[in-house]
Amino acid sequence: MQRFKRRIAAAAPVVSASLLLSLSLSATPAHAATPNPVVFVHGLSSSSSSWDEWVSYFEADGYSASELDAWSYSWSQSNATTAQQLATEVRRVLAATGASKVDLVVHSMGALSSRYYLKNLGGTAYVDDFVSTAGVNHGTTAAGWCAWLYTSCAEMQTGSSFLTSLNSGDETPGSVSYASYWSNCDDALTPDTTAILNGATNVEVGCVSHNDMNNDHGVYEQVRDFVG
Repeated sequence: MQRFKRRIAAAAPVVSASLLLSLSLSATPAHAATPNPVVFVHGLSSSSSSWDEWVSYFEADGYSASELDAWSYSWSQSNATTAQQLATEVRRVLAATGASKVDLVVHSMGALSSRYYLKNLGGTAYVDDFVSTAGVNHGTTAAGWCAWLYTSCAEMQTGSSFLTSLNSGDETPGSVSYASYWSNCDDALTPDTTAILNGATNVEVGCVSHNDMNNDHGVYEQVRDFVG
C-alpha cells in the first residue's frame, strides 16, 4: 500500500498537468461546435441578397453554409401570409439540419411576419433567439408613401390594425430570447424608438442608416454574440 501511494505521489505532477489540460479543453463552449441554424428574414423591397455580408461573417466565425438560411418571399403580400411561409421554411431548415430550434435574425419589415409567426403560429416552440435589426415593430409614419400600393406596407403604417393586434398583450411571448437593435438616425423608422420591444434586450447602436443595419460589422458582432 505504501509503495502504491509513493507511485501516486511521484506521478502527481504529471496527473495534475493532464487533469488541468483536460479541464481546460472541456471548458470550451459546446455551443460553438453546434450552433442553432440561423434563418434570415428581409424587409420591404428587398431579398435574401441583403444578408450576403452577414452570411459571410457568420461563415468566417465558424457557421456552415447549411446553418445559414437567407430566403426570399413576396414582400408586397400580407405579413400574415409571409408568416405562414416562414413557418414552412423553419420546418424545412429543422428537418435538413436535424436541429431542434433555429435563431431568427430579421431586418425592417421582416420583424412583423416573424413576430406574427411567433405569436400566432406556434413559432415559439421552434425558435431559440429572435433578433430584430431596424425592426418596424410599432410602425412608421414613413410607410405612408407605399401604404396605398402594398398590403404589407399598409400593415406597417403607424396605428394599423395589423400592428394593434400584433402588439396587444405580450410583445415577447414564450421562452424565446428577444433582442432589438436600433439606430438613433434611422430615416425609415419614424420615430426611431418604434423598434423597441417591451420585454426584449433593446440596444441603441448609434447612427447607422436603415439599410446598413443588416450589413454593418459592428452590429453583426453584437448579434452574433447574442445568438451565440
